[in-house]
Amino acid sequence: MTFQLNRRAAIASAGAWAALSFDPWNRSWITGAHARRGGNAAPRLDGELVVDAAALAEAADDFGHIVHRTPIAVLRPGSARDILEIVRYARSNGLKVAMRGQGHARFGQAQVDGGIVIDSRTLATVDAVNGNSVWVQAGATWSQVVSSTLPSGLTVPVVNNFMHLSVGGTLSVGGFGGATQHHGLQADNVLELEVVTGDGRSLKCSPTRRRDLFEATLGGLGQCALIVRARLRLHAAQGMAHAMQLTYLDLQTFMDDQRMLLAEGRFDELSGQAVLTPQGWRFILEGVVFYDPTALPSDEVLLDGLRHVAENVVDAEYSLWAHRADPAVAQQIALGLWGLPHPWLDVFIPDEEADDFIAGAIANLTTADTGGGPVPIFPFPVCSNLPFVRLPESDVAFVFGIFRLAQTPEIAQTMVDGNRAVYEASLATGATMYPIDAIPMSESNWEVHYGEAWPLLLARKETYDRDHVLTPGPGIFPPPC
Repeated sequence: MTFQLNRRAAIASAGAWAALSFDPWNRSWITGAHARRGGNAAPRLDGELVVDAAALAEAADDFGHIVHRTPIAVLRPGSARDILEIVRYARSNGLKVAMRGQGHARFGQAQVDGGIVIDSRTLATVDAVNGNSVWVQAGATWSQVVSSTLPSGLTVPVVNNFMHLSVGGTLSVGGFGGATQHHGLQADNVLELEVVTGDGRSLKCSPTRRRDLFEATLGGLGQCALIVRARLRLHAAQGMAHAMQLTYLDLQTFMDDQRMLLAEGRFDELSGQAVLTPQGWRFILEGVVFYDPTALPSDEVLLDGLRHVAENVVDAEYSLWAHRADPAVAQQIALGLWGLPHPWLDVFIPDEEADDFIAGAIANLTTADTGGGPVPIFPFPVCSNLPFVRLPESDVAFVFGIFRLAQTPEIAQTMVDGNRAVYEASLATGATMYPIDAIPMSESNWEVHYGEAWPLLLARKETYDRDHVLTPGPGIFPPPC
């Protein structure tokens, strides 16, 4: 199934106005025939720097449709060099820069008010597989990566539930999936990076080369460097997926069975969600086993000891399974739901506190609170060593999310306020949050979020982006004096 959320940037650029120079006094671009009036000439680019209304409006929005910050230009890079040049240019002209992939942030994290947004979709090359790894450009989607590696019998260890997210964007926040229970975060499966730092350097980094930069970039929210290319770890891909959806009537049994399955590693992927029905909450445990077509897994073994009340089992080719969300998303787009505000929330609750917290959090949730969206609930081992992906101090944590859908901006604001209340309550349990969602955060809130890693982040920022050029959207750092 072919699926594409956004028009190709090359098509979108038809009729775009190219920016030729920047007027630092009026904070505006000089375009076309007016360029002879002066200004700081834009760098020579392999791609294009555009300032037309359509391009700016797209860059001022995201999947959340809640926060809108309008840039003064959008870079559609034709090469990695373009990113380096535009970061240097922005730094010398007092502008800020952020990179935007598929625009799936929920609260303006990749937006820049009065700055430059880099649209990474024009850099989406996936190189040939080399051994058990592959180099990919930041704008490539996970769908493109998997489609390119499967002919070699390989895939990435962790895939998203929704495959049409950019590699660079996901690695910048961490990246979760059902296989995180076995393989960690998507960012934990990166072998090497090519980045552009906020002080205008093009550098390679890895666990053994500029490790401080490597760790500051993966899960670093674009605060120190922008990902240009990543070398991803690959492993053998099985041809088929044996997917089970098991229904539970009560939360405690659902969570206890998830804990048992996590400890045993019985499934290759493990996730789950709560759905509010007219009869009350129903809890769906989702377990997947990948297998060779000649060796179908035993349902008797997979279901042994589980206490579900209903089951649905589907077998599908791996590629079709990986894109399982596409039909539902296509339907949402057709119904106009994709363009509504999505004030999503994800927090990570320590296992020891998860039962009481999640039970309390859903006790009073109504369809009006969620907009009909699902409530993800599933465990994962806390094993990532990336310092800026903040996880609870617990061996196991539960993802607890509310994938809200709002019909109006006013309802969206109420839901954002609800997110903030859930987040504040979760802090008492030792929880952390996934920083791509719709949770308002002040500078002091960010200091609490990073905890003992805060001084380290300050040091990395000073080393690689001392002028605070990169990614102002999250609001982590105030402008330098």
